[in-house]
Amino acid sequence: MWARAVPYGEFGRLRRDAPVAWSADEGSGFWSVSRYADIVAASRDVATFSSSRGVSFEDPTDEDMAARRTIIDTDPPEHTKLRKVVASTFSQRAVAVYEHFITGLTADVLDRLPAPGEAFDFVDAVAKEVPIRVLAQVMGLPAADLDLFIDLGDRLIANTDPEITDVVWGRDDTDAYRRFPFRSPYGKRLWDLGREVVKDKLREPGDDLLSKLLRAEVDGDRLSETDLDNFFSILVVAGNETTRIAIAQGVLAFCQYPEQWDRLRAGPDLVEAATDEVIRWSCPTHFMRRTAAADTDLGGARIRAGDKVVLWYVSGNRDEAEFADPDAFDVGRSPNRHLSFGRGGPHLCLGVHLARLEVKVVLAALARRVSRFELAGEPRRIRSNFTNGLKALPVRVTP
Repeated sequence: MWARAVPYGEFGRLRRDAPVAWSADEGSGFWSVSRYADIVAASRDVATFSSSRGVSFEDPTDEDMAARRTIIDTDPPEHTKLRKVVASTFSQRAVAVYEHFITGLTADVLDRLPAPGEAFDFVDAVAKEVPIRVLAQVMGLPAADLDLFIDLGDRLIANTDPEITDVVWGRDDTDAYRRFPFRSPYGKRLWDLGREVVKDKLREPGDDLLSKLLRAEVDGDRLSETDLDNFFSILVVAGNETTRIAIAQGVLAFCQYPEQWDRLRAGPDLVEAATDEVIRWSCPTHFMRRTAAADTDLGGARIRAGDKVVLWYVSGNRDEAEFADPDAFDVGRSPNRHLSFGRGGPHLCLGVHLARLEVKVVLAALARRVSRFELAGEPRRIRSNFTNGLKALPVRVTP
């Protein structure tokens, strides 16, 4: 697990010397795909590179998958049908409606920051506050439970960090939880919390996303309790954690490259480009795994049916063949066809437009209020090779 930093140097070596490389582990091993073009090619070829066996390193049984399968663990046509249920809520036009709300929310959050020059944790004070409240507005989540949603989401997505969860994947025996999200007992707690919210929506439905899910049909049938459980868990975790990571990692980048912050403040029209550069640079989700459905060739390697194939978005985002000077943080970068939301296939992140809007609004608001970010201590990253999350980002700001 990556406790201190992402091994960008090793990914650079892989792209150069072994772009599709076999890695042995205690189980069956897996292929690491590190080049941008190969990642996009595999993402497009869903018939050969399947998501139906899960997107992490583990080997779930058919029964495990049936219990906890989310939309990201499906292939077309099932994936297409499930995506259609929620796609309208996350379209660019639908998301634009939330800009006024996100702007006001961000202003309220920034108004509560400590006095100038006083050190504070940016993750706790800002990065975690905006995404969960936007998600609550979209999904119709009860405000009283938002801290609990954050806590459960943290314990799931950081299930390899003993400072965050007491049930650590890869260290503890998690067999009893194999049919819960992220192979964690906290996945079951998130399901239970979701069922309570659903009961309230059945009594008093609204125009929020959960109410729409309760009315939705796939092939003429309403979503089952299992479907609702898994929609709820993936929406809460993906809709909150990834945007929080991008916002926090973006501010860390501006601490490290203050000339880029000056450049953005001097040119507010750069905010769109800066948003995509923050998302490329941060790459909140490092990888997704696929499983080869048939023997195939990719990047000069012969892959056998049943092999795990790991698409390292974090490496593709630094590929010299796609990005000029990829190890430079450049708020004016254009074009910027990053892989942080996926690219080239049906699994493009559902919340891409909402996440981009949140990051853009927060950056724009900070640019109006803050002239300089300064680290006030050592950033602490989550112990994970799946997510690029920060546990803490101590900073001081100059207004």
